[in-house]
Amino acid sequence: MRLRLPTLLQRCWHTIASPSRYLPLGFLTLGGFVAGVMFWGGFNTVLEATNTEKFCVGCHEMRSNVYEELKQTIHFTNRSGVRATCPDCHVPHQWTDKIARKMQASKEVWGKIFGTIDTRDKFLDKRRELAEHEWSRLKANNSLECRNCHSAESMDITKQGARAARIHQQFLFTGQRTCIDCHKGIAHQLPDMNGVPPGWSETAAR
Repeated sequence: MRLRLPTLLQRCWHTIASPSRYLPLGFLTLGGFVAGVMFWGGFNTVLEATNTEKFCVGCHEMRSNVYEELKQTIHFTNRSGVRATCPDCHVPHQWTDKIARKMQASKEVWGKIFGTIDTRDKFLDKRRELAEHEWSRLKANNSLECRNCHSAESMDITKQGARAARIHQQFLFTGQRTCIDCHKGIAHQLPDMNGVPPGWSETAAR
């Protein structure tokens, strides 16, 4: 037999508000929902707070080293006024990838806290290792963070120099290379590149 809506609502309220055995169930359900909303909201607030350039350069080694280098590049200042911040290039936009990257980055924070990289000299000593980590990460995800802003499908190679157009056609458009293969050091100074193979060469491009 179909119950009328007011009757159904009354029964639901009675179940939740009843001081009998149903009372804990009502409170548990409501309390769990409220706690879930608060946890999720708090988690995302903290996540976004750590996903800002201000937070990144709060570390002395970033502010005095890599951030100063970024300010000298086209990714920071250019004629269009569009610029990339630290998270744009180092943190994936998709939520699951972002969480994985944050967990990975926690090891870097650990190094800062315990003095592995707390001076410029230590940073310079670690520059090659740190760069290789980022090159490997970007290589593995097909330069995902680059492609968040730069699309091969939207690339107008007629507006590029002859060499860039040729290299992009041969290596990027065919999937033989990804962005980081050729654009290492696009936003920061390069470390000692001894032994690092070039992303392309004129010989291979012929």
